[in-house]
Amino acid sequence: MRAIVVTDETAGLAGMTLADRPEPEPAGNDVVVRVHASGFTPGELTWPGTWTDRLGRDRTPSVPGHELAGVVSALGYGTRGLTVGQRVFGLADWTRDGTLAEYVAVEARNLAPLPGDVDFTVGASLPISGLTAWQGLFVHGRFEVGQSVLVHGAAGGVGSVVVQLAREAGAYVIGTGRTADRQAALDLGAHEFVDLGDDALEDVGEVDLVFDMIGGDIQKRSAALVRAGGTLVSIAGPPEARPADGLAVDFVVEPDRAQLSELVQRVRDGRLRTNIGHVAELDDAVAALNPTERVKGKTIIRVRP
Repeated sequence: MRAIVVTDETAGLAGMTLADRPEPEPAGNDVVVRVHASGFTPGELTWPGTWTDRLGRDRTPSVPGHELAGVVSALGYGTRGLTVGQRVFGLADWTRDGTLAEYVAVEARNLAPLPGDVDFTVGASLPISGLTAWQGLFVHGRFEVGQSVLVHGAAGGVGSVVVQLAREAGAYVIGTGRTADRQAALDLGAHEFVDLGDDALEDVGEVDLVFDMIGGDIQKRSAALVRAGGTLVSIAGPPEARPADGLAVDFVVEPDRAQLSELVQRVRDGRLRTNIGHVAELDDAVAALNPTERVKGKTIIRVRP
C-alpha cells in the first residue's frame, strides 16, 4: 500500500515521504480500515508515540496521522460491534502506524459508524477537534447550563467546535483570537470576541470556564478570571497558573464511540460545522502538509476518491 512515512524526528514536516508499506494485519479486537480520508495534526511529529512503541522501542519508519474515515475491510479475532463493509470514522492508536495510508489497523472501540450522508472528508476532520472539545467542556470542565465560557483560539480547529458546542448547550460564549478571526468566531456562535492583540483580556470579567489552547502568559492571565468554583481546562500542557478558588485541568483526548456518535449527529443536523481549510490527494500530501502560506482550517488528505 502507499503511505506517508517519517524516519527522522529532527526533520519535522520536511521529513515526510510517500512510500510503499506492507498492508497491516488486524490484531485481536482490531479492524483494518480502507482509508478514504485522513486528518493530520502537525504537532504529532513531536509526540513520543510517533517514533516509539508502547515499550519505548524505535518503530520508524512510521506512518503519522490519527484521524480517519473509511470502510472496514477486515476484522481481527474477537472483534465485535463493527462489520466488514461498514463506513466508520475515529481515532487511530497513538503508538501504532496511523492514517496517512491506504489501510490502517485500529482498535475497534476507537471507531464509530459514519452515516452515509456524511462525507468521508468531514468524518476525518471531526475526531480530534470534536472529542477534545467535548471532553474539555463536558467531562473535564463539567459545564452546566447558563455558565460563561472563555474560548481561546475560537476560530481554530478545536476552538471552533468548543464555541458551537458551548453555545448549543446554553453557555454565554466569549471567543478570543486574532483580528481576522472576529467574524468567524461570532458566526460560529460567540456572544463576544476579544482581540488578543488589541483588546484587554481582563475586561472580560469573571467566567465559569476557560478553555485554553494557547498556554503561557494568556493562560496565566486567564486563570485570574475564573470565578470561585470554576475551571481552567488546558490542552497546551500542564497549567502554569491555577485559579485562586477553582480547578485547573490538562488532558489528552481519548477515543470514545458514544461521543463520536453525538458529534456526527450534530453534523448531520446542521448544528455543528467542522473547520476544513484544504483537501488534497495522497499524491500531493507532502506538499499540502508543508504549506508555504498559512491555511485557515484543517488540511484533510483524501486517500481515495
